[in-house]
Amino acid sequence: MATLSNSAKLGYHVIAFFLIPILMGFLIKILRLGPDHICEIWSSLHFDLLHILGSFLIIIFIATIYYMSKPHSVYLVNLSCFRPPASYRLPNATFIEHMRLCKKDNPEIVEFQRRIMQRSGLGDETCMAPSNLYIPPTPTLEASRLEADLILSSVIDDLLKKTGTETKDIDILIVNCSIFSPTPSLSDMVINKYKLRSNIRSFNLSGMGCSASLISIDLARDLLQVHPNSCALVVSTEITTPNYYSGNDRSMVLINCLFRMGGAAMLLSNKRADRRRSKYQLLNLVRTHKADDEAYLCIQQQEDPQGIKGVSLSKNLMVIAGEALKSNITTIGPLVLPASEQLLFLFTLIGRKILKLKWKPYIPDFKQAFEHFCIHAGGRGVIDEMQKKLKLSDEDVEASRMTLHRFGNLSSSSIWYELKYIESKGRMKKGDRVWQIAFGSGFKCNSAVWKCNCTIMTPTDGPWLDCVDSYPVSISQTLDL
Repeated sequence: MATLSNSAKLGYHVIAFFLIPILMGFLIKILRLGPDHICEIWSSLHFDLLHILGSFLIIIFIATIYYMSKPHSVYLVNLSCFRPPASYRLPNATFIEHMRLCKKDNPEIVEFQRRIMQRSGLGDETCMAPSNLYIPPTPTLEASRLEADLILSSVIDDLLKKTGTETKDIDILIVNCSIFSPTPSLSDMVINKYKLRSNIRSFNLSGMGCSASLISIDLARDLLQVHPNSCALVVSTEITTPNYYSGNDRSMVLINCLFRMGGAAMLLSNKRADRRRSKYQLLNLVRTHKADDEAYLCIQQQEDPQGIKGVSLSKNLMVIAGEALKSNITTIGPLVLPASEQLLFLFTLIGRKILKLKWKPYIPDFKQAFEHFCIHAGGRGVIDEMQKKLKLSDEDVEASRMTLHRFGNLSSSSIWYELKYIESKGRMKKGDRVWQIAFGSGFKCNSAVWKCNCTIMTPTDGPWLDCVDSYPVSISQTLDL
C-alpha cells in the first residue's frame, strides 16, 4: 500500500507537470476571444436535459471515486520519550572500570573497549539497565521484564496524560523491540497492564533492528488507511538487559560500548478532529531493503566460538549503510525534492549511465526539501558518514550528535529523542519539514517525512528538560579515559 501511495503521488506530479501548461494555454486562448465571441460559441452549443444530467452524474461518480481512493491523512498527535533515573547513569570511566573488574584475565579486550569509548561520541550521562551495572552483570529474564515494564509504563503514562487519551480510545497497538521477544509478548504486557479493549488490533515486531520504529509507523499508517476514525499507539524500545555480551569477540563487544537504555511512545490518528491538536502530519514514508549476503550478515545475533550469545557488527557496516541510503534517496527524492534538483539529478544520471561520461554522482541538496534532519544516532561513524553522503552542515546533524552524547545509541527510539531535541531548542516552526532516517539489520534503510502543523513552544517536560540549555557541546575526537 505504501508503494502504491508513493507511486500515485509521483504519477500526480507527472500529470500536473504536463496538464497545467496545456490548461493554462487553453484558458488564455479563450479569454482572448472576448465576451461576445464566447457568448456566440456558447449559444451555438446544444444541450438537452438528459446530456446535462448524465454529465452531472459522471462528475459526481468521478469525484466520489477520487475521494474514496484518496489516502487518509495520518497525524502524529504527540510523543513521549523515556528519561532514565539518574541512578542508572554510567559514566565512560565507570564503564571501563567495570570491564577491568569483569575481564581481569583479558586486558586486551578491555583496552579495545577503552579505545572504542574514546571515539564513541558518548558522554557521561548515558544510562544502562541496573542488572548490567552489577559486577558481574546479571542479564536474567526477570530483569529484562522489569526493564521493559519500566520503560513502556513510563512513556505510555506520559503520552496518555499529555494527549488526554483514554485507553478505550486506542484502536491499534504496535510495539517494537528487536532482541527481547518474550512470551507473552510486550504488546500483551501493555494490553494487560492498561486493560485495553478486547477487540484492539495489536502487533509485536521483533528482529527488525534500529529502523523498526519507522516500520511500526508504516504499519500504523497502512492500518489507519482501512480503519477510519481510529487511533494507533506505537511504542519503540530496545531492552538492553539481555543484550549484554560477556565474551571476548571484538565484533560483539561493540554492543556493550554503544547501546543504552531508552524508549518512545507515539500517538497517531486519522481523525479530522485531531488535526488541530496534532504536532505533525505524515507526508511520506519510504522503506528500502538490500538483499545480498554481505548486507544480511553485517548485523547478526549469533554465538561466539565459546558459545556465548551476542550481536556482531561487521567492519563493512558503514559501506553497506551508505549503499542502502542511496537506494532510499533515489526513491524518496522525486517525492520531496523541488523540480530544479530533480532535473539536475536526472541530467547527471543520463550523462553517467547513457552517455558514459565520467561525472561524479550528483547528490541532491536535501536542505531545499527539509528544515530538520533526524539521523539515527547509531554511533559517531554512522552520523559522520550520513553527514558526508548528504552534504549536511554540523547544525543539520546537531540533534543526532547531541542525542548520542546525552543518551547513547537508543536503537529504534533514537530518532524521537532527536525530534524532541529540536522541539526543546524551540526550532520547530509551523510548516517545517522533518526527515527521519534509520538503519536496521537485514539490511534496511527507512525514512519518514513529517510536516509540522503548528509552531511548537519549548516543552516544559521531556528527556531534555534539565539539560537542553547546556547543549550543543563540543565533542572531542578522543576522550581521555
